[in-house]
Amino acid sequence: MAVHVIDEANRCLNCKKPLCQEGCPIHTPIPKMIQAFKNGQLNDAAEMVFENNPMSVICSLVCNHENQCEGHCVLGRKGQPVHISSIENYISNTCLDKMKIECEPKNGKKVAVIGAGPAGITIAIMLTKKGYSVTIFDAKDQIGGVLRYGIPEFRLPKTVLDRYKKKLLEIGIKVRPNTAIGTALEIKDLLRDGYESIFIGTGVWKPKTLGVKGESLGNVHFAIDYLANPDSYDLGERVAIIGMGNSAMDVARTALRKGATEVTLYARGLTGNASVHETSYAKLDGARMEFAKQIVEITDDGPVFRDVYYDEEGNKTGMSEEVEQVYADSTIISVSQGPKSKLVNTTDGLKASESGLLMTNQYGETTHPGIFAAGDVVLGAKTVVEATAYSKIVAEAMDEYMKQKDNQ
Repeated sequence: MAVHVIDEANRCLNCKKPLCQEGCPIHTPIPKMIQAFKNGQLNDAAEMVFENNPMSVICSLVCNHENQCEGHCVLGRKGQPVHISSIENYISNTCLDKMKIECEPKNGKKVAVIGAGPAGITIAIMLTKKGYSVTIFDAKDQIGGVLRYGIPEFRLPKTVLDRYKKKLLEIGIKVRPNTAIGTALEIKDLLRDGYESIFIGTGVWKPKTLGVKGESLGNVHFAIDYLANPDSYDLGERVAIIGMGNSAMDVARTALRKGATEVTLYARGLTGNASVHETSYAKLDGARMEFAKQIVEITDDGPVFRDVYYDEEGNKTGMSEEVEQVYADSTIISVSQGPKSKLVNTTDGLKASESGLLMTNQYGETTHPGIFAAGDVVLGAKTVVEATAYSKIVAEAMDEYMKQKDNQ
């Protein structure tokens, strides 16, 4: 392991007011976790973390730690913060397979979870622990959603997700892969078959387009499609990426590992919107970055840009009249994505916003009674820990809804 977790744990000050915990979107009990670890109570530490965040193994690998727990560590003000993510990963990863998840006796109620991404997995685990019989439906052949099909192997090994699936089956959760609700089966079929409540966590799999000429050419691809199965693409040696978010960094780093020799990312602004951590690694791997470039069109030779002009305050002042042809074997568009519309189109009473995101109240209840939603299909493309934190609230709301239903 790159960081010696025992040394890192010994550096923790065990602050009375733990800013690290406040900086974590799901408020992992970091000082208690580290103290239990230092006291040799590894299993207790793991159970404590898992109880708070069922996706702890994954979050310890893919969270934006420098802006969250580690970014709030007081030691980081004058030096290096405690490497909390490595400590959490050691604890969670070591204990996941042997951990016993305690579940209440079955209460005879069925819950359907549509989508096996981080939100769906969290909901399924939490409601199974409360005694519900949960079935997960997913359009893909393996569980994980964006974790499996949107994050590269070198950042999140797929074996971690295989271990999660084993854990889900171990506590009685049923999984139906290759089953897209809204096609052969619709939500009305689930309601007919006795599911007391339904959760939607289908994510955002529809790429957003640029709206420029050339997006349908054979040398143009979308980031979300490429990351799902990079081995099916032959990008060539020179790759241009439109966009500079975290997904764009994943695309760049993956393309370089798959044989590309020149990878350049282009942003319209003066900065990218990926994390400092991911940007630094993309640069380290060999990616180049160009700023103040407005895409005009894409040709068979690659993207065409205009230079964007900014003043000293960073305000846009205009664009060049001349265009610049960039030569690239492939162009990948990475400007976010939105939800597909199958569920909304096939379910009466289920409403979405203009952008296609499901409309919910603060507890995740949609405009259709008994149907709840969380994750990217509600929030837009966010982080794993944000999806998990919100899903905990929604799981409690679903439990309360089903209990109230009994009393009516």
